[in-house]
Amino acid sequence: MAHIHKNQQALVTRVKKIRGQLNAVEKSLTEGNECLTILQQVTAIKGAMNGLMTTILEEHIREHVGAPGLTDAQRSEEIDALNKILKSYLK
Repeated sequence: MAHIHKNQQALVTRVKKIRGQLNAVEKSLTEGNECLTILQQVTAIKGAMNGLMTTILEEHIREHVGAPGLTDAQRSEEIDALNKILKSYLK
């Protein structure tokens, strides 16, 4: 998990921005803003979450699945675990 710690501040910053976007959606809902405005905000959040997922996923593949020195069994375990997460994410 060194890749997470190496990029921790950038990842935390992204999460804080997403939290801010979620707060903006809540505010829009309570203020009765137009549906299209709220949909646009939700779309931006989805894009931000996908970007966060992509960043972490790419780093995970490089550091864990593609790591040199893994046995076939270890690599298979990493791939199975990753597939399980991806299936859940894509539901």
